[in-house]
Amino acid sequence: MEVESANKDMRAAQRSTLIRIVLVASIAAGVQFGWALQLSLLTPYVQLLGIPHTWAAFIWLCGPISGMLVQPIVGYYSDRCTSRFGRRRPFIAVGACFVAMAVFLIGYAADLGHLFGDHVDKPTRPRAIAFFVVGFWVLDVSNNMLQGPCRALLADLSGNDQKKMRTSNALFSFFMAVGNVLGYAAGSYTRFYKIFPFTKTKACDVYCANLKSCFFLSIALLSTVTILALTSVKERALSSQPKPENAAGEDEERVTESAGLPFFGEMWSAFKGLQRPMRILLLVTCLNWIAWFPFLLFDTDWMGKEVYGGTVGKGPEGKLYDRGVRAGALGLMLNSVVLGFTSLGVNVISRGIGGVKRLWGIVNFLLALCMAMTVLITKLAESARHTAAANGGATLSPPPAGVKAGALALFAVLGIPLAVTYSIPFALASIFSHASGAGQGLSLGVLNLAIVFPQMLVSVASGPFDALFGGGNLPAFVVGAISAAASGILSLTMLPSPTTDLSVSKDAISAVPAFH
Repeated sequence: MEVESANKDMRAAQRSTLIRIVLVASIAAGVQFGWALQLSLLTPYVQLLGIPHTWAAFIWLCGPISGMLVQPIVGYYSDRCTSRFGRRRPFIAVGACFVAMAVFLIGYAADLGHLFGDHVDKPTRPRAIAFFVVGFWVLDVSNNMLQGPCRALLADLSGNDQKKMRTSNALFSFFMAVGNVLGYAAGSYTRFYKIFPFTKTKACDVYCANLKSCFFLSIALLSTVTILALTSVKERALSSQPKPENAAGEDEERVTESAGLPFFGEMWSAFKGLQRPMRILLLVTCLNWIAWFPFLLFDTDWMGKEVYGGTVGKGPEGKLYDRGVRAGALGLMLNSVVLGFTSLGVNVISRGIGGVKRLWGIVNFLLALCMAMTVLITKLAESARHTAAANGGATLSPPPAGVKAGALALFAVLGIPLAVTYSIPFALASIFSHASGAGQGLSLGVLNLAIVFPQMLVSVASGPFDALFGGGNLPAFVVGAISAAASGILSLTMLPSPTTDLSVSKDAISAVPAFH
């Protein structure tokens, strides 16, 4: 009877932990809803404000620069936060509040610019651009303040259980997919502004008003899931948390000793103390995101320009471009559906093909193939337009059904490698950092540097680089294909497996100075 009672208590505790993991992971849906709107609608939006394609990429520098600084700093201080509300929850709450403020600022950028002197009939609106950039900075700072502690809290809830770590990150990826589906569906629907008729103003046309309305929905979703998670999942204050059985006071001593160190000195110590598994993980992640960012930043722009043959602005070519952008938003929604289903099966798939490193390597080659296929789809669309012009048909018409279907299929297939990218690296970082006695917050912040540096590189170089080859998106996509192939090779040949390499070298790892 005692054994049966103990088993019931254990199962109940496991269910309780899983529920808490699900609630925290659901915050990703609220964050990703707004992020999906950014990816699908903001690049065309900033060009409508007067920023040309060549320079639009520089707007996205806000994200990586803020991520480079904010997420490691937030991770560092969340590891050491002694608030009575817990280590992670205060940062999550503050981040969610700032996200809501930033979304309002971005949505009303055109109206504020007009209020302060912009002329709506001029092609460039400098004041609106200034408000937009400030709002975008605040939004990216807030997202980094929010996501890092969320993932760290998931790692805290998982303890030293590698299966739970993989499951929690897979659930985080799944809810990102849910947010993506909702965000891209909202972005592809053009009549949301009718729900909020006050959003359409003299300075904000239908496109702008629809974007503004979508952001209102984003705030509502993020507020709901954040409040639900923070009120349901409790944390103990750092000083009152029980010590791990195998730590024997070591973690508390480490936190106490390092708490007085300046943050950047701690970061330098973290990099000097990086062990081989983490160094390779950072390299593979960096190459992987060099491949992803050109497409993530310009996917709908690619659909509007290269596939549909439109241009940003008014008139028939502008309408054709808008149709392409909406088709791209539909493609991103399909991508997110595949992403969601794949996220739920990442653990099963990785076991079936021999481990997470092999899975990551394979999907990187799939990513490389898909990026290369953008060239073929673009050439087919151009050929169809040339054929129509030669036969006296309309040159400003959507691509043939086959080309459009191929482009949408490409978006959908990319959901498979994206699911792995959103889950496996973070799970490995949590596992590697736990094996070395590292703090989860700063460890995930260090991993974030391998994401933001590629984004900075792509943001700075993609516009001028594409301009050298005629101003399209294909050159950056080709570079992405090469980078994805390199990431796949390194993943298969050099990335350690958490269940073999780490178990063999556990004693050696414990003897190496840990990064926190």
